[in-house]
Amino acid sequence: MADTLQHIINGCRERNPLAQKELYELFKSKMFGICLRYAGNYDDAQDILQDGFIKVFEKIDQFGFKGAFEGWLRRIMVNTALEKYRSSYQVINIHDNVKEINNEFADDFSTDIDAHELLRFVQELSPKYRIVFNLYAIEGYSHKEISDLLGISEGTSKSNLSRARDILKEKVNKYYMKSVKTI
Repeated sequence: MADTLQHIINGCRERNPLAQKELYELFKSKMFGICLRYAGNYDDAQDILQDGFIKVFEKIDQFGFKGAFEGWLRRIMVNTALEKYRSSYQVINIHDNVKEINNEFADDFSTDIDAHELLRFVQELSPKYRIVFNLYAIEGYSHKEISDLLGISEGTSKSNLSRARDILKEKVNKYYMKSVKTI
């Protein structure tokens, strides 16, 4: 496969449309999964994937065969996703951090909530609350760092975090009460 991939990459460097199509077909599924995780919906993920591959084809000469091509490709896709959302959303990969979110609520709830439900609750927060919650509770940023990143005051960061926690607690309580009634 390494020789075949190198041959495809060299074809892309020559701007060969068949090589570009081969590269796209080879990596589109895996890269779409990455784009979908950052975008959160199918249409935006498709846009990111297309924009990302355009960048790949424009920058393919910069790949020096010094590392894994897939890692290089992945960085382009992630950077494309971040560029798309940089102005309005801080993109955070919370799929890998669900246990940390559960720990955030461990003192408040005696039930084990499904990780997918908790993830859905976090994603339902308004962007300003979701961003601060993710940066503070998952990524471990301080309120000072959040204020610098988002251009808000530390007090606003603290207030948004508090409101996000209240909303999440309310959602979890409703979920728990609904599940208790069905038992």
